[in-house]
Amino acid sequence: MTNGTDVTGAAVTGVANVGIPVTDHDRAIAFYTDLLGFEVRRDAAFGAGMRWVEVAPPAAATTLALAPTPPGKSAGVDTGVRLSVADAGAAHAALSAAGVDVDGEVMRWPGVPPMFSFRDPDGNTLYVVERVPAARVVR
Repeated sequence: MTNGTDVTGAAVTGVANVGIPVTDHDRAIAFYTDLLGFEVRRDAAFGAGMRWVEVAPPAAATTLALAPTPPGKSAGVDTGVRLSVADAGAAHAALSAAGVDVDGEVMRWPGVPPMFSFRDPDGNTLYVVERVPAARVVR
């Protein structure tokens, strides 16, 4: 309850997608599918010349919505999106070899999974975080 209002009918059941601003849908689709191994889940026209595109890793429930950059705004934002991988070092090496703008090294802090950030062709920052086996999760 918030301010005396019952919001139980608005119970959130998941995260459908996270929007990332892009200036060129085709270039963004190529980056996310060819370099990151995502699949296109939806690519549909709507409104006057608009396009709705969603990409995601295979079998993932949440998608990235590659959204047109709003008028007066620019791409190149820190998305806060964390993508999981089995081996952050291997992912860093592969993305670096493919010419992706990645951090210089994988960051490793005690008690925190190895991670690094990279930028997509629009300069949007995303993060790669190594999956930690459930048995190793410390609360």
